[in-house]
Amino acid sequence: MTKELIIVFVKNIKLGKVKTRLAKTIGNQGAFEVYTELVKVTETATKDITTDKRIYFSDAIVDNQWKNNYKTVQQGEDLGKRMKNAFKKGFDDGYKRIVLIGSDLPDINSKHIQNGLNALNDNEVVFGPAEDGGYYLIGLNKLYPFIFENKPWSQTHLLKDTLHELQQKNIPYSLLQTLNDIDTFEDLKASNFYHSNETLKKRIQQLND
Repeated sequence: MTKELIIVFVKNIKLGKVKTRLAKTIGNQGAFEVYTELVKVTETATKDITTDKRIYFSDAIVDNQWKNNYKTVQQGEDLGKRMKNAFKKGFDDGYKRIVLIGSDLPDINSKHIQNGLNALNDNEVVFGPAEDGGYYLIGLNKLYPFIFENKPWSQTHLLKDTLHELQQKNIPYSLLQTLNDIDTFEDLKASNFYHSNETLKKRIQQLND
C-alpha cells in the first residue's frame, strides 16, 4: 500500500445515459462512442502510474476495464456525497494524499494526475479547473466534508464558490492547469482528441449524415 491514492469516477457506458448534452446534437450512439473513447484516454493516463488506484463505477463493475485494479460502485444520492464517501473510505484505510478524477477529459495525462498528488505535499487541497467552471481533479490530504456539501454541481460557479469557502476558512489550496471536458458538440469539435481520432470522426459523421 502506498501513502497516495488515485480515485477514478467512471460512468457505466450505457446508450442514452452518457454525455446527454452532447447526444442532443450527435445522437445517443454518437455520444456513447465519444464517451467510450474518453474512458480509454483516462485509463491510459492512469495505467503507468504505480500509485494505488480505486475505480468507482456509477452503476456496476466492468471487468474488462482497469484490469487488476480495485473496483467498486459509487455510493450516495448526488455527486458530492459519492465523492465524499470515496475520499472518506480512502482516508479511513490509511491513505495520506488522495486525488479524484473524472473520466471525460480528452487531454488528461499521467503528468496532470502526478502534479495533483505532488501539490498535496505543500497544500491541503488541489483542484484541476475545467473551462466550464467546474473541476476535473480534486485532491485532499485530509477530509473536508464541506467541500462536497451544498454545492452547485454542474454549474459554472462550482469551483469559484468552493474556492471562496476555502479562503474564508484559511485552508491553503493549489490550482493545476485548466483543461476542457467535452459536454457539447462545440467542445468536441474544438478538441485535438476529436481531430486526431480519424476513426471516431468518421463514425460521428456517418451517424449524422
